[in-house]
Amino acid sequence: MMRTLAVTGFLTALLLFAAVEWASRRPGARVPSLGDVCAYVMRYEVGPVPVGRIGVFGFWWWLGWHFLAR
Repeated sequence: MMRTLAVTGFLTALLLFAAVEWASRRPGARVPSLGDVCAYVMRYEVGPVPVGRIGVFGFWWWLGWHFLAR
């Protein structure tokens, strides 16, 4: 039951990401694309520490650890 719930949640998130990306690519859209959001996050720094890059790296590490490592 929990596995089905988790898979359903991730598929829902994937569909929402696709819907937001589609909405951002329409002419005159005010919604930022996923690439724009990632670029904004990657530029975020606190003093000399690139917090955004560390966060993106952590996200990719988490993704690989949970889905790609076996």
